[in-house]
Amino acid sequence: MKSAQEILEKGKVLLKDLPNSSLEAKLLFFASASLSEEKFHSEPGVHLSSAQEKKYLCMVKKRLTGVPSAYLIGSKEFWSLSYKVRPGVLIPRPETELLVEKTIELLTGGEEIIVDMGTGCGNIAISLAKELGRAEIYATDISNKALDIARTNVLLQGIPGITLIWGDLYMPLRKLGLDRRCDFIISNPPYVTREDWENLDRGIREHEPEEALVAGETGFEVIEKLINEGAAFLKTGGYLIFEIGFGQEKSVWALFGKEWENISCRSDLAGIPRVFTARKR
Repeated sequence: MKSAQEILEKGKVLLKDLPNSSLEAKLLFFASASLSEEKFHSEPGVHLSSAQEKKYLCMVKKRLTGVPSAYLIGSKEFWSLSYKVRPGVLIPRPETELLVEKTIELLTGGEEIIVDMGTGCGNIAISLAKELGRAEIYATDISNKALDIARTNVLLQGIPGITLIWGDLYMPLRKLGLDRRCDFIISNPPYVTREDWENLDRGIREHEPEEALVAGETGFEVIEKLINEGAAFLKTGGYLIFEIGFGQEKSVWALFGKEWENISCRSDLAGIPRVFTARKR
């Protein structure tokens, strides 16, 4: 049997050409080896069985073919919580935490109605529910696969008060009679162009859901609908908060009409304009 350290080092060498290779090697290692990081560091000479080594190296090889680590591990951290993910459901990104952060800043602490539109694995809705005990939260998605995973995550996190609904954009809200009743509509919408999709990393193109990322020819198709139809579902003074892609800021500013005020755009940690906020007049 080889030591855990030897096997981990082998994984690091195999993954050396990937960004953040050392971190990825560790994530795959601890997920596959049934070994805690605490034990690994406290018992540096601990050995793994050949079956454990084989399982780890199998994960490494799959990662080298482009399969995202989150799908191999089956989970992804977001807002300090672990979320189940699987192929066909968008993997949460760190920059999307800005949506949660901005929403919390604007909340009054009352019994607000919050809509997470295009919930994916449920990370935004669940993160907000964890922070806000009294909010009434609706999470929508057009993907049944996404809603199944979101439902699993809601149960795993023990979150009450989140209503999961199938449907495209504002259609579920209309059916529920939420016209002019929402305090917040939040979304990480598709905003990638069809042309840009072809140039994305192989791991994204071959494994993550195209419908959750690609908006259309211009990249603004869904964002434009969010803005144009959102005011009809928000209370006066309610907020629309959504994520945008690189280089889209100026074009998005031009989409807002007279029904909106206090429009702003916050940049992510890389300095990229990322999250728009607008208040309904």
